[in-house]
Amino acid sequence: MSDPITRFDHHQPEYTADLCIKCNICTAACPVAPVTDLFPGPKTVGPQAQRFRMNEERGDDSPDKSVDYCSGCGICTMVCPHGVKIMEMNVRAREKLYDGKIPLRNRALGRSELLGKYGHWFAPIMNWGTKFRPARVVIEKTFGIHRDAPLPPFEFQTFRAWFARHQPVAEPPLRGKVAYFHACAGNYFDTRTSKAAVKVLAHNGFDVELPEQNCCGLPMQSNGEFVAARNYARRNLDRLAAYARAGIPIVGASTSCTLSLKSDYREILDLDHPDRDLVAEHTYDLSEFLLMLHQRGELKTNFKPIGAGETLIYHAPCQQKAHNIGQPALDLFDLIPALRVRLADAACCGIAGTYGYKVEKYQIGMDVGRPLFEQVRANGVDKPVICDSETCRWQITHATGARSVHPAQILAQAYGLEG
Repeated sequence: MSDPITRFDHHQPEYTADLCIKCNICTAACPVAPVTDLFPGPKTVGPQAQRFRMNEERGDDSPDKSVDYCSGCGICTMVCPHGVKIMEMNVRAREKLYDGKIPLRNRALGRSELLGKYGHWFAPIMNWGTKFRPARVVIEKTFGIHRDAPLPPFEFQTFRAWFARHQPVAEPPLRGKVAYFHACAGNYFDTRTSKAAVKVLAHNGFDVELPEQNCCGLPMQSNGEFVAARNYARRNLDRLAAYARAGIPIVGASTSCTLSLKSDYREILDLDHPDRDLVAEHTYDLSEFLLMLHQRGELKTNFKPIGAGETLIYHAPCQQKAHNIGQPALDLFDLIPALRVRLADAACCGIAGTYGYKVEKYQIGMDVGRPLFEQVRANGVDKPVICDSETCRWQITHATGARSVHPAQILAQAYGLEG
């Protein structure tokens, strides 16, 4: 008997191309296409070009090398009325475009965890180097990382080292355990967000545990390095599965990393792992988790007034929107007396993870983010800007000079948990 015929998996992003009716809603919403001729739009490099990519017998090169200028923001997928997974197929197409030949620059940008692991020991020197203009020019000429791109500051003490000495004690009423996924940025570069997050969770009765974890793999995935990204993803799932099986929520403050656990491992990496969906079902973005507590009447609302009557801007990053959970941070801010927060009327800040770091894409990213930057300046750069994504926060501060904070820091301040 011959082997059974293998069915096409029509849930794969590539096969959603046939759902496209060429309405161009995705192109109208795309933040990249209007600012550069190098990217003809998500419809062109996505479902339209996908029909060529699917025909392997042609043996032709992919006709859409411009797919590398897709920022991967995901807005096209979000706005498509017919369920075409445009961003996902574009990211997969980028992997095929590189065909395993990953430039050194891309490999370096994809290894934020490795950079943090060794760089944090030399934090003062590393931070000086990121601001030393001659060094940045050399890096640009050698690696192709733009001299003005907002490289993250290193913290000498990692979040995990701080947590080992200062783990917040869960306050009554006790509500059980949560597993905190701090991600690379939360451990090496932006430890203030992680500290605020675990303090807020402990204040609301949770015993916070730190699972063994590594980079979510998103930086590698974004740079076309799928093999490495899948290896990192599998290790995370191996470590997080026990928490999910025990019914312990997995909570993270890096909205792009929690999105990887929830969605990218399935939709983009097509990861074959027995606990992939189980971990996804038990993963929550921090604001999502806290709002869920409030809706159950379990969130402490002993907030003190903050904000002094000023209006702060909140930018919802693309990855946060892709969770399809609304904007829970705004609902939480409504609970804080005297705090006034306005949602920015801007699609994207332009950094798109590591996209805006690249010399050929830096100005594109700055042009994409211009509407947001103008709103921040108009509101006053002396006021903090609130945003869920670390790379977006760095981009906003770089472009405007305004301090940028995570919603967890606002909540910790209102709870009186700072310090």
